[in-house]
Amino acid sequence: MTVEAVHRGPIASGSIAGSTPAPGWFKQNRSAIVRHAVINFFMLIILAPLAWVLVMSVKSLPDAMRGDFWPRTFDFTHYTYVFERIATLPVNLFNSIYVTAATVLITTFCAVLAGYALVHLRPRGAGLVVTALLVSLYFPVRVVSLISIYETQHWLGLINSTSGLILPYVTLQLAISILIMRSMFQLVPHELIEAARIDGAGHWRTLWTVGVPMVRNGLVVIFIVNFVAAWGEYLLCLTLVDDEAKRTMPVVLAAAQGGQGYWAWPNLAAVYVIVVTPGILAFSFAQRLFFKGLAEGVVKG
Repeated sequence: MTVEAVHRGPIASGSIAGSTPAPGWFKQNRSAIVRHAVINFFMLIILAPLAWVLVMSVKSLPDAMRGDFWPRTFDFTHYTYVFERIATLPVNLFNSIYVTAATVLITTFCAVLAGYALVHLRPRGAGLVVTALLVSLYFPVRVVSLISIYETQHWLGLINSTSGLILPYVTLQLAISILIMRSMFQLVPHELIEAARIDGAGHWRTLWTVGVPMVRNGLVVIFIVNFVAAWGEYLLCLTLVDDEAKRTMPVVLAAAQGGQGYWAWPNLAAVYVIVVTPGILAFSFAQRLFFKGLAEGVVKG
């Protein structure tokens, strides 16, 4: 027993001496740390200008002339000054919300119908339609077709009309929206659609009870894409609308910076905050729906 114990002792100590030490926490999580560092870096790049504008909007005029980021005294009267200087600002803000909401709803509705039809109804010429939609994305349509859009709007009597902006906005966003919904409906198995048809459901009921719930993430994507395009549209509104009270916020913002005389930086920053706030709120709401849809998709899968 003693010889055996003596023989086992050096082997155990040798195995302990030869074992490699466990890697540290940094080495184990090095890739995750790098990914989070890159994400935080780009997040700061995005948030820094927004924070600068927000802080600038509440700076006093002397603080705005200094190089300090944080103001010594807060001045919220710049927002009052903006509403007093631009008398039509509440109306312009409502116009932007109205045109953007109508554009998003109409475009989404048309894109859902077209995407479902191209994938599950398989009409003749579907490939030609998809090709035409893809080709249209390679042209600067807003610039090339600006004259034809103006003539069409003039023929329809929609010049200098806030509601008249909805038609060209929807038309210009249909191509990308239809292609997105087509790709989403391609993920819906044909067997589910055929099973609903066998159970007696028509195409309309099949679309809204089977198809749409399975492409909810695509609906959120379309919402984001169309919201960005409609909320920030400048050229069409400037060309088709002459009355200041019927224009949307991007045109008013450009006029405040260049065409309405001298504006101090805090006043301009207040206008920027007023323009950006509804968009940030809408994106926050859309992102919650987006992640909720992803979680539900994982659970159902």
